[in-house]
Amino acid sequence: MTRSARTKSDPAGVVDLLIIGGGINGCGIARDAAGRGLSVVLCEKGDLAGATSSASTKLFHGGLRYLEYFEFRLVREALMERETLLRAMPHISWPMRFVLPYHKDMRFESDTPTSKLLSLFMPWMRGRRPAWLIRLGLFLYDTLGGRKILAGTSTLSLNGTAEAVPLQARFAKAYEYSDCWVEDSRLVVLNARDAEARGAQIHTRTEVVSASAENGIWQVTVKTEHETKTIRARMLVNAAGPWVGDVIHGKLRLNSRENVRLVRGSHIVTRKLYGHDKCYFFQGTDGRIIFAIPYEQDFTLIGTTDAEHDDPSRAPVCTDEERDYLCGFASQYFERPVTAEDVVWTYSGVRPLYDDGASSATAATRDYTLKVDRSAGAPVLNIFGGKITTYRRLAEAALDQIGAVLPLAKGKWTAGVALPGGDFAHDGGPALVAGLQRDYPFLSDYWARRLVRAYGTEARLILGDAKNAADLGQDFGATLSAAEVNWLMTHEYARSAEDVLWRRSKLGLRLTGDQVAVLNDWMNRNVDEIMRAAE
Repeated sequence: MTRSARTKSDPAGVVDLLIIGGGINGCGIARDAAGRGLSVVLCEKGDLAGATSSASTKLFHGGLRYLEYFEFRLVREALMERETLLRAMPHISWPMRFVLPYHKDMRFESDTPTSKLLSLFMPWMRGRRPAWLIRLGLFLYDTLGGRKILAGTSTLSLNGTAEAVPLQARFAKAYEYSDCWVEDSRLVVLNARDAEARGAQIHTRTEVVSASAENGIWQVTVKTEHETKTIRARMLVNAAGPWVGDVIHGKLRLNSRENVRLVRGSHIVTRKLYGHDKCYFFQGTDGRIIFAIPYEQDFTLIGTTDAEHDDPSRAPVCTDEERDYLCGFASQYFERPVTAEDVVWTYSGVRPLYDDGASSATAATRDYTLKVDRSAGAPVLNIFGGKITTYRRLAEAALDQIGAVLPLAKGKWTAGVALPGGDFAHDGGPALVAGLQRDYPFLSDYWARRLVRAYGTEARLILGDAKNAADLGQDFGATLSAAEVNWLMTHEYARSAEDVLWRRSKLGLRLTGDQVAVLNDWMNRNVDEIMRAAE
């Protein structure tokens, strides 16, 4: 499984498509386009999923709260996608049940269309979110997209149940519904790998410096650590995420009126707060919602916030105020208050939303917007917004636009086509774990489960003919071996300890500073030899 076929340019040295940005939108479009016969080059200035696409809440979900904004098309598309995606990537995505504790004082955000309608026709409600309306929303959630794998909504009595244990005693009833978990940054890497297997070129740590059109062809200057060169392309895709506006106005120098709205979402990770495997959906007194989600077997993930972020060059961080907000929000529900001392890690990402003029960051649309601009003399497709759940549908919509410019060899094809390692049944994960432990008895339960949830059927390619842990080479800690790091460098574009520990995995939660330094040193010493062996 070394790097496969490379994109072939035509005799004039021109590729069909150059994609700027290695997040989920860019890699999803690269995969779809390569599978339709286009020659594709993708350039990412850092690591794949180095920004927004590794900083999500890590859910494949319809977005229950978007129903209150009447975004029915977005919700329906996302709900329909959940099961399509589950079948294509059962190693990195799996069903999860969500528990929504109910209390009579739940409220809407004041600027939602639903809140405004209720205030007009039922002024006595005074912004409250009644039980019948929540149940109606969950009914729509169950029916809008259709379900074959996921269980429907049920009403749950919290008297004496495992779900009630971590909650305050005042909660007697909850609603339980289905959505899905996804390993977001692994999703990006697997799309990039599949795109490359179908002929695309994936260039990480390759920055697009500038681009101009000559005789209908883009001349794109790109820079790596070692060289600066020009790539010629018939069409560009600007999937630069938070930097989409910078590319439009700075790199391409287009006079476009389209604007991006940057919204920061922050999360905290705490020590494990409860024992079961369900997620909590909490609604606050301010009308906002957060999730508390079982995370990496020994932790709990809580998020997210919504705050304006004015400058994409300023790295997003979870502020102390956001951390305290999330702790305080969760403490309104949990019996034991969540404090800053419980937090072991925070992360933050910037959502590049289409600027639709909404009054607040929370109200800004999460739907995607695609705009083709031909004003420079050659076409560029600019990508705004989008949800990780609808990335595949966004890619199909992008190919509809691209197909109006470039001939496509085939139509839509990605639905249900497995990503690398995902060629097993959607409920086949436990059997894979058991099989690994049978054939590699030195694997602990945690280790075997971690490998299956990262690599699926490809876990055996990493383990090879190992008879014991020592056969996998140097142990970096937390079950991370030299054999696995070699795989990540050879097949998954990893070049640094950060790539391995925070994007290809979340083992950074478990390794010490000294262990991280050892890993980085090993990767730096071995990178040239490993990459030569992969060619």
